[in-house]
Amino acid sequence: MSTSYDVIVIGGGAIGENVADRAVQGGLSAVIVEAELVGGECSYWACMPSKALLRSGSVLETVRTVPGAAEAVTGKLDVEKVLARRNTVTSNWKDDGQLEWLDSAHIDLVRGHAVFTGPKALKVTAADGTVTELAANHAIAVSTGSLPQLPDTPGLAEAQPWTSRDATSAQTIPASLAIIGGGVVAAEMATAYTSLGAQVTLIARGKLLGNQEPFAGEKVAEALTKAGADVKLGVAVERVETDAAAAGGHTLLLSDGSAVVAEKILVATGRVPRTSDLGLEAIGLPTGEYLKTDDSLRVLDPGGNPIEWLYAAGDVTGRALLTHQGKYQARIAGDAIAARALGKPVDTSPWGVHSATADHAAVPQVTFTTPEVASVGLTAAEAEKRGIRTRVVDYEIGWVAGATIHSDGYEGTARMVVDEDRRVLVGVTFVGADVGELLHSATIAVTAEVPIERLWHAVPSYPTLSEVWLRLLEAYGRPTA
Repeated sequence: MSTSYDVIVIGGGAIGENVADRAVQGGLSAVIVEAELVGGECSYWACMPSKALLRSGSVLETVRTVPGAAEAVTGKLDVEKVLARRNTVTSNWKDDGQLEWLDSAHIDLVRGHAVFTGPKALKVTAADGTVTELAANHAIAVSTGSLPQLPDTPGLAEAQPWTSRDATSAQTIPASLAIIGGGVVAAEMATAYTSLGAQVTLIARGKLLGNQEPFAGEKVAEALTKAGADVKLGVAVERVETDAAAAGGHTLLLSDGSAVVAEKILVATGRVPRTSDLGLEAIGLPTGEYLKTDDSLRVLDPGGNPIEWLYAAGDVTGRALLTHQGKYQARIAGDAIAARALGKPVDTSPWGVHSATADHAAVPQVTFTTPEVASVGLTAAEAEKRGIRTRVVDYEIGWVAGATIHSDGYEGTARMVVDEDRRVLVGVTFVGADVGELLHSATIAVTAEVPIERLWHAVPSYPTLSEVWLRLLEAYGRPTA
């Protein structure tokens, strides 16, 4: 015997919760299957704890640039209090609050690990070995997320390196930390741990934040170096040697002939989809790969055709590995499931209510380093690769009045990438203190394809950092009649 629901969601993180919630709001019954904590990676090991670790250092850095306030700061960060606040933000890794929300949203929960046994069918094994069989009347949605990717560097596994989970949940700060990687996790954790007193060495094969505009990674690397971190770019770790009795514990031998000694190693070299243990072979899909989807989030079979009853959202799709983008996908998936199940119209046209079109051209992202990096849409290089005839406009944020008020010596750069044929923005990047709060205006401009001529009438308030919009437009040139 099996229990049936209209919709079964595998994965109880923020993305899975949103799929189930939208399906229930659409008139269906739903259950979430979760093997760990309801609330998922973002709540306990990623977005929330990482930003909690970063916030205290960011505030202190800002205060020290404002005369009057700077004189009131006489000490360093209280590391114990920072970690305690982080623990509070994660609810001490308990999901009681999330369970209350599930009840209020009329979503059932089955704890355990789910495996496909056939179309619309799952076997869920709980930690105590109890097995529950579930069947879906209409759809199953996979929202299992992703896992850290560990390179096969000789000696690395024996060193028992941290992953992002360890870095965001640590209860003590190591004296020294070697971070392998140059992406968002590496940059953010380098910023956090440097502020918390660790001697940080960041080692990356390529550039820092290489998927952003070049000046973004350059400014973050400069800030990390100024804060006391050692940033090594364009080098690789060739081997790791571990001596538990030696000071530092681990020696990383690099491709340039140098060596780094560290108490702990954090590997932040990318993510892989969490699909290898779902029994996907039972429904004719490869395991260990991202689940490719159409824009309504239906999973595509090996031939590229949508599987009518199977959906996926979040990291597991490989579309945009960001919580907010995954939640966007989840809302679309839940709405599409409900609409199809109830025979209602489904709009999958570009920018339609059941189409995740923004994944292709308007993805926003904030990297909470010092300085922050906020971007949406395409970089200049990406736009060029797509054959868009562009004009790139840069402006120093420190020149606007709002930056003068914000802090002394404010440094930052804004860039907009304009599609010259359509005269709309296709990409915007801000680098500077607190620029994350500027990003949604840019996201609206890119998503809505607001013409340059109309943007001139969106008057920024004075004196705020938002005045940079006016300066960018002035640098571009005022339209003529």
